[in-house]
Amino acid sequence: MCTLALLGLAGTALSAGGALVEGQQSKQMADYQAKAYGQQAQADAQSAAFEQSQERHKQDLLQSQARAQAGASGVGIAGSPTEVLAANARQGQVDLHAIQYGSRLRQNNLNSQAAISRFSGKQAVTASIFNAGSNLVSGLSGFYDPTKAVTFGRSAFPPPPGGSSTGGLY
Repeated sequence: MCTLALLGLAGTALSAGGALVEGQQSKQMADYQAKAYGQQAQADAQSAAFEQSQERHKQDLLQSQARAQAGASGVGIAGSPTEVLAANARQGQVDLHAIQYGSRLRQNNLNSQAAISRFSGKQAVTASIFNAGSNLVSGLSGFYDPTKAVTFGRSAFPPPPGGSSTGGLY
Protein backbone atom coordinates (compact mmCIF):
# COMPACT_ATOMS: atom_id res chain seq x y z
CA MET A 1 0.00 0.00 0.00
CA CYS A 2 2.89 2.33 0.78
CA THR A 3 4.32 1.79 -2.72
CA LEU A 4 1.01 2.74 -4.31
CA ALA A 5 0.81 5.84 -2.17
CA LEU A 6 4.34 6.84 -3.20
CA LEU A 7 3.52 6.24 -6.86
CA GLY A 8 0.39 8.36 -6.51
CA LEU A 9 2.37 11.10 -4.80
CA ALA A 10 5.02 10.96 -7.53
CA GLY A 11 2.32 11.17 -10.20
CA THR A 12 0.80 14.19 -8.49
CA ALA A 13 4.19 15.88 -8.29
CA LEU A 14 4.87 15.14 -11.97
CA SER A 15 1.47 16.49 -12.95
CA ALA A 16 2.04 19.71 -11.01
CA GLY A 17 5.57 20.06 -12.36
CA GLY A 18 4.34 19.45 -15.89
CA ALA A 19 1.79 22.22 -15.53
CA LEU A 20 4.51 24.64 -14.43
CA VAL A 21 6.84 23.63 -17.26
CA GLU A 22 4.02 24.00 -19.77
CA GLY A 23 3.38 27.53 -18.54
CA GLN A 24 7.05 28.45 -18.84
CA GLN A 25 7.22 27.01 -22.35
CA SER A 26 4.12 28.97 -23.36
CA LYS A 27 5.73 32.12 -21.98
CA GLN A 28 8.94 31.45 -23.89
CA MET A 29 6.98 30.95 -27.09
CA ALA A 30 5.00 34.15 -26.50
CA ASP A 31 8.22 36.08 -25.78
CA TYR A 32 9.76 34.70 -28.97
CA GLN A 33 6.69 35.75 -30.94
CA ALA A 34 6.79 39.21 -29.36
CA LYS A 35 10.45 39.54 -30.34
CA ALA A 36 9.60 38.51 -33.91
CA TYR A 37 6.84 41.15 -34.06
CA GLY A 38 9.29 43.77 -32.78
CA GLN A 39 11.80 42.79 -35.45
CA GLN A 40 9.10 43.00 -38.12
CA ALA A 41 8.18 46.49 -36.92
CA GLN A 42 11.82 47.55 -37.08
CA ALA A 43 12.21 46.03 -40.56
CA ASP A 44 9.08 47.87 -41.72
CA ALA A 45 10.51 51.15 -40.44
CA GLN A 46 13.74 50.53 -42.36
CA SER A 47 11.81 49.53 -45.47
CA ALA A 48 9.68 52.67 -45.27
CA ALA A 49 12.77 54.84 -44.87
CA PHE A 50 14.29 53.25 -47.97
CA GLU A 51 11.02 53.62 -49.88
CA GLN A 52 10.85 57.31 -48.90
CA SER A 53 14.42 57.81 -50.04
CA GLN A 54 13.62 56.21 -53.40
CA GLU A 55 10.46 58.29 -53.76
CA ARG A 56 12.37 61.49 -52.90
CA HIS A 57 15.02 60.65 -55.53
CA LYS A 58 12.30 59.94 -58.10
CA GLN A 59 10.61 63.26 -57.35
CA ASP A 60 13.89 65.15 -57.60
CA LEU A 61 14.45 63.63 -61.04
CA LEU A 62 10.92 64.52 -62.15
CA GLN A 63 11.36 68.10 -60.91
CA SER A 64 14.69 68.38 -62.74
CA GLN A 65 13.17 67.06 -65.94
CA ALA A 66 10.25 69.49 -65.65
CA ARG A 67 12.65 72.43 -65.19
CA ALA A 68 14.75 71.29 -68.13
CA GLN A 69 11.71 70.93 -70.38
CA ALA A 70 10.45 74.35 -69.36
CA GLY A 71 13.86 75.87 -70.06
CA ALA A 72 14.25 74.05 -73.39
CA SER A 73 10.85 75.25 -74.59
CA GLY A 74 11.93 78.84 -74.11
CA VAL A 75 9.35 79.46 -71.38
CA GLY A 76 10.65 81.25 -68.33
CA ILE A 77 10.51 79.56 -64.95
CA ALA A 78 8.37 82.34 -63.49
CA GLY A 79 4.56 82.16 -63.48
CA SER A 80 2.65 79.08 -64.56
CA PRO A 81 5.61 76.65 -64.77
CA THR A 82 6.62 77.64 -61.24
CA GLU A 83 3.13 76.89 -59.99
CA VAL A 84 3.22 73.47 -61.68
CA LEU A 85 6.60 72.71 -60.12
CA ALA A 86 5.33 73.79 -56.70
CA ALA A 87 2.19 71.65 -57.06
CA ASN A 88 4.34 68.68 -58.04
CA ALA A 89 6.55 69.27 -54.99
CA ARG A 90 3.50 69.43 -52.71
CA GLN A 91 2.14 66.21 -54.18
CA GLY A 92 5.53 64.62 -53.69
CA GLN A 93 5.46 65.56 -50.00
CA VAL A 94 1.97 64.09 -49.68
CA ASP A 95 3.25 60.86 -51.23
CA LEU A 96 6.18 60.78 -48.80
CA HIS A 97 3.86 61.36 -45.83
CA ALA A 98 1.56 58.60 -47.06
CA ILE A 99 4.48 56.17 -47.10
CA GLN A 100 5.47 57.22 -43.59
CA TYR A 101 1.89 57.04 -42.30
CA GLY A 102 1.36 53.54 -43.72
CA SER A 103 4.59 52.39 -42.12
CA ARG A 104 3.59 53.82 -38.74
CA LEU A 105 0.25 52.01 -38.91
CA ARG A 106 1.98 48.70 -39.66
CA GLN A 107 4.54 49.29 -36.90
CA ASN A 108 1.82 50.12 -34.36
CA ASN A 109 -0.05 46.98 -35.33
CA LEU A 110 3.08 44.83 -34.94
CA ASN A 111 3.98 46.47 -31.62
CA SER A 112 0.43 45.86 -30.37
CA GLN A 113 0.67 42.20 -31.40
CA ALA A 114 4.00 41.97 -29.54
CA ALA A 115 2.42 43.41 -26.40
CA ILE A 116 -0.52 40.99 -26.67
CA SER A 117 1.89 38.11 -27.09
CA ARG A 118 3.90 39.12 -24.01
CA PHE A 119 0.66 39.45 -22.01
CA SER A 120 -0.44 36.03 -23.23
CA GLY A 121 2.85 34.57 -21.99
CA LYS A 122 2.38 36.11 -18.55
CA GLN A 123 -1.17 34.77 -18.42
CA ALA A 124 0.08 31.27 -19.36
CA VAL A 125 2.53 31.32 -16.44
CA THR A 126 -0.18 32.43 -14.02
CA ALA A 127 -2.57 29.78 -15.31
CA SER A 128 0.10 27.11 -14.99
CA ILE A 129 0.66 28.00 -11.34
CA PHE A 130 -3.05 27.64 -10.63
CA ASN A 131 -3.16 24.42 -12.64
CA ALA A 132 -0.19 23.01 -10.71
CA GLY A 133 -1.86 23.94 -7.42
CA SER A 134 -5.09 22.32 -8.53
CA ASN A 135 -3.22 19.15 -9.53
CA LEU A 136 -1.50 19.05 -6.16
CA VAL A 137 -4.70 19.54 -4.20
CA SER A 138 -6.68 17.00 -6.20
CA GLY A 139 -3.81 14.50 -6.12
CA LEU A 140 -3.23 14.84 -2.40
CA SER A 141 -6.94 14.72 -1.65
CA GLY A 142 -6.98 11.28 -3.30
CA PHE A 143 -4.82 10.02 -0.47
CA TYR A 144 -7.38 10.99 2.17
CA ASP A 145 -9.56 8.08 3.25
CA PRO A 146 -12.27 9.20 5.69
CA THR A 147 -12.68 5.64 6.99
CA LYS A 148 -9.08 5.67 8.18
CA ALA A 149 -9.06 9.22 9.51
CA VAL A 150 -7.90 9.78 13.05
CA THR A 151 -10.68 11.04 15.33
CA PHE A 152 -10.40 12.33 18.85
CA GLY A 153 -13.70 11.24 20.37
CA ARG A 154 -14.22 8.96 23.40
CA SER A 155 -13.77 5.83 21.35
CA ALA A 156 -10.28 6.89 20.36
CA PHE A 157 -8.98 6.42 23.91
CA PRO A 158 -9.10 3.13 25.79
CA PRO A 159 -11.05 3.10 29.05
CA PRO A 160 -8.99 3.58 32.20
CA PRO A 161 -8.00 0.44 34.06
CA GLY A 162 -10.70 -0.80 36.45
CA GLY A 163 -13.12 2.03 35.85
CA SER A 164 -15.88 3.25 33.69
CA SER A 165 -15.39 4.18 30.11
CA THR A 166 -15.79 7.87 30.94
CA GLY A 167 -12.99 7.78 33.46
CA GLY A 168 -14.79 10.24 35.68
CA LEU A 169 -14.10 13.04 33.29
CA TYR A 170 -17.73 13.62 32.33
